[in-house]
Amino acid sequence: MSTEPQTFSPENQLAFIGRFAEKHGFEILRVYEDAGRSGLTLEGRDSLRRLLSEVEGGRADFEAILVYDVSRWGRFQDADEGAYHEHVCRRAGITVHYCAEQFDNDGSIGSTLLKTVKRLMAGEYSRDLSVKVFAGQCRLIEKGFRQGGMAGYGLRRLMVDEHGAAKTELRLGERKSLQTDRVILVPGPEAEVATVRRIYALFLSGEPEREIADRLNGEGGRTDLGRPWTRGTVHQVLTNPKYVGDNVYNRVSNKLKQRRVVNPPGLWVVAKGAFEPVVASDIFEKARAIVEGRSRRYDDAELLELLAQLLEAAGALSSLVIDERDDMPSSSVYRRRFGSLLRAYRLVGYTPDRDYRYLEENRRLRALHPEVVGSVVEGLERVGGTVDRDPATDLLGVNGEFTTSIVISRHRSTAAGSSRWRLRLDAGLAPDFTVAVRMNPGNETPLDYYVLPSIDMTEPRLRLAERNGFSLDGYRFDDLDFFYSLAKRASFTEAA
Repeated sequence: MSTEPQTFSPENQLAFIGRFAEKHGFEILRVYEDAGRSGLTLEGRDSLRRLLSEVEGGRADFEAILVYDVSRWGRFQDADEGAYHEHVCRRAGITVHYCAEQFDNDGSIGSTLLKTVKRLMAGEYSRDLSVKVFAGQCRLIEKGFRQGGMAGYGLRRLMVDEHGAAKTELRLGERKSLQTDRVILVPGPEAEVATVRRIYALFLSGEPEREIADRLNGEGGRTDLGRPWTRGTVHQVLTNPKYVGDNVYNRVSNKLKQRRVVNPPGLWVVAKGAFEPVVASDIFEKARAIVEGRSRRYDDAELLELLAQLLEAAGALSSLVIDERDDMPSSSVYRRRFGSLLRAYRLVGYTPDRDYRYLEENRRLRALHPEVVGSVVEGLERVGGTVDRDPATDLLGVNGEFTTSIVISRHRSTAAGSSRWRLRLDAGLAPDFTVAVRMNPGNETPLDYYVLPSIDMTEPRLRLAERNGFSLDGYRFDDLDFFYSLAKRASFTEAA
């Protein structure tokens, strides 16, 4: 289905499919809709994945699949991928019909050629659109506008109109209200700005990141997410050019849902002095020179020798163990120099006891949690609810009536290949509801949601499989619209 701004497109497509079904004598049993999802891959298209799973598992109680056109089946960058998924359906005795195409999907040479051309055109459309969108984003960066992401400690996002006039400061999870609006970064509260400048002063005086973090924590300081300072968060403040007012884009790219790539500085898009700086440029350059000098003075052999010494001292290796050491380069240096941390581990004779991807996924999920909480807050406020978010625990108070905790459950696979999830409820916070986000295989996007009322949950830990019986699956939802509706307000006259 098309994206939300195309207000009537999904409805129009469904109406067209309905007319096609009536004309050809089909009865529509159910609708599988992935509204506003990218068609580049199956990731995030939970409804289509569920449909294909039913087909492959022999659970399909239908004889045909009606799709608006070839592009709605997918804009796969490999045209053979779309053909493969259709082949899976055809092998199960289920025909895919493209309702708006000018050919019958009857397996003839003509229809096969047209389908192939259409699949190639659909993929090419996404590639061409990606180039245009990237060019537009680069132009906005050069004009000094922020392109996504949280502001960070000591900074805030300010929404401006098309003429640059300030409108309002955006809180965590909030987005601009009009397409013509833009976002810039501005200095945050004076106390945070003073802390950022103090971090630079302490670092230039010779105090390492770990000691700075300990000092801030000892004084009761917290990051912009309400969490204790770590060596990594201090390091990020010292190395991010946004603190000197530079707008930097394309440091990391993930175009067309392909593999995430860390780009060399030559490919970065930089607008110097786009924002009001928090620290002076000469101070920032001195700090960056110190950071870069720590890694430049080591060759590969020296890096591996340091890693071997750390292994002997700590007994195990991980990115967190490496990043918390002040006397050696960060884990990102090892990734860049050796291609991956796993390869660096092998070169010093270390094999992790568990799959290294588990640690990477956990770190990614921890970083994802504030974004998920922000999207829930946005959804509740969109229907007219009021939300009070505890900065220390992320516990949400909704309308002053009930509290909600958001937990993310990592996907795991058993030795037999079955999916499993574990949930640990925040018993200490005692929320009225726990919204559990089950991640998909790969732990990249949410698969579904469980809205669990505390009054019905007697155990602090839950183990979930793909199917769990009505006692648990009765609380399962494909999206959070039902949960948002709990916060919806109605006028007295409407209620009457």
